[in-house]
Amino acid sequence: MRLRSVMGKSMRRYAPADLGAMLLPLLLLLQLDPMRAMDNQTEKERDFCSGEMDLSLYTAARCLLFCNRSASKCNPEVIERFWKKKEEELAKENSVMRVLDEPSVKAIIEDVPVNTSQDIFFSFSPSQELKVPTRLNGNETAAPNRVRLPRSLFENLRTRTNSVRVILMVINAGEGEIFKGSATGQKFSSSVLDNHIVGIRVGTEPIKDLHEPVEIIFSHKQQHQKLQCVFWEDNKGTTTDWKSTGCSTEQRTNQTICRCDHLTFFALLLKPVLDATTVKALIKISLAGCITSLLFLIFTIILYFVLRFTRQRFKSEDAPKIHVALSISLVLLNLTFIISLGNNSPEQGASCRAQGGIFHYFLLCCFTWMGIEAFNLYLLAIKIFNTYISHYFLKLCLVGWGLPILVVLITGSTSSYGRYDIKDGANHTTLELCWIENRTALHITVHGMFAVTFLFGGVVLGLVAWKIFHLHGSAAGKEQSQTWKGIVTVLGISCLVGGTWGLVLFTPIGFTAIYTFTLLNSLQGVFIFSWFAILYYPSLKGESSSSTAKTNQSNSASRE
Repeated sequence: MRLRSVMGKSMRRYAPADLGAMLLPLLLLLQLDPMRAMDNQTEKERDFCSGEMDLSLYTAARCLLFCNRSASKCNPEVIERFWKKKEEELAKENSVMRVLDEPSVKAIIEDVPVNTSQDIFFSFSPSQELKVPTRLNGNETAAPNRVRLPRSLFENLRTRTNSVRVILMVINAGEGEIFKGSATGQKFSSSVLDNHIVGIRVGTEPIKDLHEPVEIIFSHKQQHQKLQCVFWEDNKGTTTDWKSTGCSTEQRTNQTICRCDHLTFFALLLKPVLDATTVKALIKISLAGCITSLLFLIFTIILYFVLRFTRQRFKSEDAPKIHVALSISLVLLNLTFIISLGNNSPEQGASCRAQGGIFHYFLLCCFTWMGIEAFNLYLLAIKIFNTYISHYFLKLCLVGWGLPILVVLITGSTSSYGRYDIKDGANHTTLELCWIENRTALHITVHGMFAVTFLFGGVVLGLVAWKIFHLHGSAAGKEQSQTWKGIVTVLGISCLVGGTWGLVLFTPIGFTAIYTFTLLNSLQGVFIFSWFAILYYPSLKGESSSSTAKTNQSNSASRE
């Protein structure tokens, strides 16, 4: 019965997963599909871009501008393979071209001695203004966007030739289908950062399996989504798409470093990327889950006070008090979130900073009460010896409500609160909230605190599960019944300590995991109310002996 008491309180603690049903899907709303008007194009140019006629260099460059997604006669594969073939032609010794300067394609062609004693550096233009790349002969770190070709790459070519032709090409692929692929499993869903692609070629033969990787550095504004270094794979008639095999990604605040063991076309892929339909669906699910959880949390609080005023013995138990404290923090958090979501265009200023601080405070309260639930579960179910703690619940309240105040004050003193804009790959704002602008403060006070409580809850769950099945394994004659009860108990406790919240780790897999995570967390309020009612109302009504045992166990852990 002590486990039932523990589970009741612990179940109440994990409700912050409701926040996951609201916040995480919204923070993943990173890619809308803005429709663009297509530039005027002649029928002849359409025929070129569709592959019905041979592409010229000039027309291929114009196709990058014209072939957006409404240009149904364009053939992306024809244009993509043209530029790969063009890069191969430029690498041949009979090519006299040294610079390629088209509106959407820029390239530099240089002959480099293979006996070079140092790495070769090239710079390419910032994404805002496409310019012809240049060779760097010193002060390489001053170039924000650059390519480093290791000298070991040229050493391997010394037995073949005295010099080798190096081509660095930068392509603005635009917003259409060209060089977009389906890396996120959905047409048009993958998004290349700034639609810019960097092609690198050394010599006429493919370069791969480099011992020392080539390095491409992309500079960009601070991103609120994952960036992944990828290369364009063309299997000559089969699937063409962005791949990451052989490439590593080092993402910094305003810079991403790609290191790859081969040479081809490279880009930064924005992930996760959601289309407009998915975004709207997640918003609806989040709001529905928020409102549903809010109602059932209120029912839980009402039930607690009904039992408290009708059952004298219920007043002495600490576990239901902890459940209700967590329920109150969740109710306040849900209300604050609904209000924030309703404010479509929050103004920057003192009012927005105050809203961000309040939202942050209630979120931290949920985290602290989650940790308190796990701690109380540990005392009741794991630590079998009596523990005397004077004014136990009062001290828990000081931690549960007081610690978040301290964190919010420190965060506010660093001017970290303000308007938080979430943008898609085209730099369009998809959501505005009054929240934490400083990423360091966000990682420490939100991600860090949740990680601590989640890990602690997971450890407690593991210990409780081991104890349950260890005790059941020693029982004779009731193996099946006890095993079934043990499984149900562990599943119930897993909800309390963050089992469904842990599904957030699987959201990068795809949309199924995102929807599953959102749906299950939307039902947390329902689970909590059901668990509370099953554990406390029947036991107090008809199981006086069990109630006495629960009370004694609870009181052994605290004295008020």
